[in-house]
Amino acid sequence: MPESDKNRITVEISNRKFTVVGEESAEHIKMVASLVDQKMDELRYAKPTLDTSQLAVLTALNTMSDYLKLKEEHNALVQKERKEDRK
Repeated sequence: MPESDKNRITVEISNRKFTVVGEESAEHIKMVASLVDQKMDELRYAKPTLDTSQLAVLTALNTMSDYLKLKEEHNALVQKERKEDRK
């Protein structure tokens, strides 16, 4: 997809502005940024001594952990459905 066809959205995360370029809709990009901002705020509240870089890494680790758990749950459900379909 050419760069000109991509959405270019400015979002705010942790009181900093970022320009995000992607194929997803503006609404999707804004939602993702909002969720990242919320997670960083949660972690900042729980661990106020962390700097922004530490918060960003901890947010990424938490988010990927959540993603992997959901992916495993999804795969288990798909496997269960396949087994039921074979019966």
